[in-house]
Amino acid sequence: MRASGTFDVADSTSAPMAGPAIETALPVGVATLRKQYEGQVTGASAPLSTAAFDQTTGTGTYVAMESFEGTLDGQAGAFDFAHSATTLGEGRESEFFVIVPGGGKGAPAGISGTGGVADGADGTHRIWFDYKLGR
Repeated sequence: MRASGTFDVADSTSAPMAGPAIETALPVGVATLRKQYEGQVTGASAPLSTAAFDQTTGTGTYVAMESFEGTLDGQAGAFDFAHSATTLGEGRESEFFVIVPGGGKGAPAGISGTGGVADGADGTHRIWFDYKLGR
């Protein structure tokens, strides 16, 4: 099954890095976020994201783990998913997206699958889940 929607980042807060820092050309940062979703995916997520990214050139890589609560195709509950991508100024490559097996609670208990994230030319953030329920 596929469910898709749009999202907005409602909040983003930088978090301190634990441990000793190692200096590189693109420093690694950590942030907690809050996202709001609409469409066949309705609800909110609390992502933890880490990135090495140059805002000036749009070059870098991010990795995020999200806990989502809401409805997926009208099925209420919560589940976890992870995603990452690399950008070289425009577009995305080396994308990864997975629904964490065993991370579902409520109607999506037993959820598994993949998905994706894309930004439209108009700045709209889109997400989709290709998933199955059950074991």
